[in-house]
This record gives sequence, structure tokens and C-alpha cells, in this order.
Amino acid sequence: MFTSLKTYQLLFLRLIIILSGTGISIFLFQKGLVFTAVFGLLIIFLLVVEMYFYVKNAFLIYDRTITSILQNDFTSDFSKHKSYQNYSNLFKLYETLKNKENEQVSKDIIYRSILNNIETGIIILQKEGNDWNIFLMNDYFSKHFDVPKVTKWNYLKSHLPSLCEIIEEQSFQEIKTSLEIRVNQQDTQTFVMQTSRSEIYNRDYCIVLLESIQNVIEKKEKEAWVNLMKVISHELLNSITPIRSLSQNLQDLVQQEIISAEDLDDMKSSVATMLRRSDHLQQFVESYRKLAMLPSPKKEKTELLKMIENGFQIMAPIFKKEQIEVINTIPFDRWLNIDPQQIEQVLINLFTNCIYALKDTEKKQIVISAEVKEKRTFIMITDNGKGIEKEIESKIFLPFFTTRNEGAGIGLTLSKSIVEAHGGYLAYRNDNEKTTFLICLVDK
Repeated sequence: MFTSLKTYQLLFLRLIIILSGTGISIFLFQKGLVFTAVFGLLIIFLLVVEMYFYVKNAFLIYDRTITSILQNDFTSDFSKHKSYQNYSNLFKLYETLKNKENEQVSKDIIYRSILNNIETGIIILQKEGNDWNIFLMNDYFSKHFDVPKVTKWNYLKSHLPSLCEIIEEQSFQEIKTSLEIRVNQQDTQTFVMQTSRSEIYNRDYCIVLLESIQNVIEKKEKEAWVNLMKVISHELLNSITPIRSLSQNLQDLVQQEIISAEDLDDMKSSVATMLRRSDHLQQFVESYRKLAMLPSPKKEKTELLKMIENGFQIMAPIFKKEQIEVINTIPFDRWLNIDPQQIEQVLINLFTNCIYALKDTEKKQIVISAEVKEKRTFIMITDNGKGIEKEIESKIFLPFFTTRNEGAGIGLTLSKSIVEAHGGYLAYRNDNEKTTFLICLVDK
């Protein structure tokens, strides 16, 4: 307000000077001082011209600033016009909006960079009137489907008709389905497509995500093989390294001309160790064979409670020895179409896992419960032991992974394979310092 008032005062002062100078020049002209009067009028004329251009530039700068703000054009630099102090707040507004625009552009670049580095096809559609245009298409989508980064929906439809027709049939609403798309004139691939609809600042957007099932499977298979090979190589090296070392030691001993009693004891000890490690390797291979050659389930009608009781009876001596309280809270009985021996083995494996988890717990307790939902039977086995550490949660179902010195590391893996062979699944969860393993069996 002060700076604006100061500018108006300067303009008013100029007008006073011009009017006063004009009056003085007329007075001098009347007194006969013609040349002095003409000189004064010339100076007045120059002041009028200067004030005209000053006011004109002021209006031009104001108009340029407002136009730049309205058109989101922040390329101009108004810092050289600081002499127009009455526009200081306008210039501050321009600079504030310019900084926000630069910040938004930086964020857009980062977001686009993230989207372009995701191995999932992403297109974002924007509705304009009754038509849809492509707001964004990431690099993976463009390269994988060999589609240039176009902005028109009809052009995309001519390249990928099967994709676009499904989206149009559902009126660009939320979809989650699978579809087959021919990629680069090659064999068709199956993709999972998921779309979502959102409205932001009265603009309608449709986000389409496409992920190749083949790529997901290959990635998971690769991760599984890498993890499996790590475990197998670790087990093999743990046995082969000492066996090789002992074999070298035996070779050195038998090459001696005379074998002392002490050397003979060393040889006996080495042979015993090699035999022990060989037995371990044999057990390891046998465990792998069990996983790789799991027989198909021989299903028969089996009572749920009877199966649970059989599991309890088998483990009862160990429960008693370890002072573990076992609580069966299943309030109903139910017929299950399962292989009783295989599911019984799953229960034994899970009970054994609970016993280990309860090793350092004072009041040891295992609770077994069940429920039925949508033709599925869920059996829950819960213990109040030490739980599963966050670091190993992703590894507990890996073959041969174990935290026990005496464990083979196939119990949970074998249990998971058996349940999946029955068409169900095996999962776990940690709640309130309790670990629950959940067996889901499908009624067929």
C-alpha cells in the first residue's frame, strides 16, 4: 500500500511540474521572453512524453504479468522492473506461482521417471467431452506392445483392439480380468489387466495396468531356483568340504611307511566323520526326493475331529514331556474329502513346529480351531511361542531352510505341497505375539 501510494505521489508531482511549467512558459511568453518560453515548453513536452511512456510501460508490464499467470507461462523475468513499486505484490505473486510451477514440473518428471522404470504396462486416459485421450503412456507399455506414445484413443485402438474393446465394453469403469494379446507379431501372451477410475479437479481419469503373467511366473521361478540353489549348495559344501579335507589327510597317512597307533586312531576318526557326513548327504537327497516325488492324494471321506484326534494321539507323548497344554476348540464335526495320511502328516509337521517355537516359553499352549466359509474348511493351529522373526518370514516355506541344528528344513515345504495338492493352501500370521498356521481345504 505504501509503495503504491508513493508511485501515485510521483505521478501527481510530475503533473504539478508539467502544469506549473506550462503556466510559467505562458507567463514568460506574455512578457516577451519568447526563446525562454519556447525552451520551457520544449522541456514540458519532453516531460509529457516521458510520463506517457512511463504510464504505457506500466500498463504493458501489468498486462504481461497477468497474461503470463493466466497462461501458466513463467519464462519471463520481471526482476528488472523493480522500479514499478506499485506492482511489487503482483511480482511476488508471479514469483510464488513460478516456484510452485517449477516444483510441480520437478515432481512430474520424478513421477514419470518412476512410471517409466516399472516393468508393468501403464496408460492413463483422460476424458475430454465425450472422448478419451491418452494422458500418459509409460515406456514399458510403448516398447512391449510396440506402440508409439500417441495421444489419441482411436490410434491405440487400431494397434491393440482386444485391449481397447474390453475397456470400452465396460464403459471405462473398474475392471480386473485376464486377456490374451499378440505382442510384436509373436505368440499371444496372457496379461492381467486392472483398471481404476478417478476424478481429480473435475477431470475424469481412467488408469489401466497390464502385467504379463508369463513375466511374473518367470520372475517367481527364477527367485525360487536361486533360493533353492543357495540352500542346496550350502548343504553340499557343508558335507563335501570336510570329506575332501579328511580324504586328503587319509591319503597323506597311507603314504607313510610306518603307521603309528596315533595315526591309526586319526584314520578311524576320519573314516567315522566321512561316514557321518555321507549319511547326512544321503538324508538330504532323500528329503529332496520326497519333495520332488510327492504322490497324488488318495482322497476319502474323513471326519475332521477324528483326524485331529489321531494327530493329538501321535504327538501326545511329546506334548506331555514338554508340558504343553493342547486345547481343541472345534465346536463341530465335518466330513472332509482328503488323503488322511497326508493331512495327518501336515498336522504332525505343524505340531512339531509349534513345539520348537514353545521351547523357551514358560506357559506352553497350543490351540486348534476351525471354521467353514464358502465351502472351505479352515483349520487354525496357534501357539504362544516366540513367533517367526521378520527376517525369515519370506523363507519359512523354502525347501531345506531351517533355524534348527537338527532340522532337515522340509517340514513346512512338504506340508505346503500336500495342502496345495488337495486344492487348498497353507498360510501363517502373527497376531498379538501368537503364531497361527492356517490350513485351507476346499470341499469337493
